[in-house]
Amino acid sequence: MESVILTLGWIGIYAPVALGAIGSIIGCARGGQAACGAMLETESGYGRFIGVSAMPSSQTIYGIVVMLSLNRTVTVENSPGMFAIGVLVGLALMLSAVHQGSCCAASINVSKSKPEVFGLSIAPAAVVEGFAVFAFVFALLLVGTLPGTGG
Repeated sequence: MESVILTLGWIGIYAPVALGAIGSIIGCARGGQAACGAMLETESGYGRFIGVSAMPSSQTIYGIVVMLSLNRTVTVENSPGMFAIGVLVGLALMLSAVHQGSCCAASINVSKSKPEVFGLSIAPAAVVEGFAVFAFVFALLLVGTLPGTGG
């Protein structure tokens, strides 16, 4: 039983980066597909389309930082907390990246026809990013409460 508990702790360490990366992959792919389509229909603005399509990649960076903060000696005492923090923040980052990709794709699609709304059209993607930041910050705060934080 102890080995199962310790395994959950190890999963918790790596879950934020793995799940965040999965979400970033999906989100960037959605945005990238919209950017490619927009390039066929417009004569300029390609750089901003590519830039917006890369926005969901930040969730992977947040996941890396959380993973590094969770990286400590795994014990029976801290393993459940590491698992809970890692998996839950990882899921939040994954869902945030996926839905941010949808917001980015919508932004690209609207701004190819009406370029003057580009700045305003990325606001929903920024709001979704804010929730990823909330999850990230709260994970970092909670990591400090785990037993054996000196790992």
